[in-house]
Amino acid sequence: MHDARTGLALKVPHMGWNQVAQAKPHPLWKGIPADSRFYFVHSYYVNADQPAHIAGVTEYGIRFTSAAAHANIFAVQFHPEKSATAGLQLLKNFMGWDGGA
Repeated sequence: MHDARTGLALKVPHMGWNQVAQAKPHPLWKGIPADSRFYFVHSYYVNADQPAHIAGVTEYGIRFTSAAAHANIFAVQFHPEKSATAGLQLLKNFMGWDGGA
């Protein structure tokens, strides 16, 4: 995989800290600043076929869906448990979430 902007090779799996841009409001983003950094360890990504389900996006060679949400489902590509303050806030929000938007 190569960075589309620089042409430089990128390591796969994608490991380390990267920003997540919140693509739409969601209760699980409460108290998490826009463009917060989360910890990633992955080799694959989801290609969301419905833009309405994209809750967060990240750049790593390409722009990919790093958080998806629909009804009472919220899924992330990163590891909240390894993501310091932002990850702990996401987990706290999840524990208090009633499954509604």
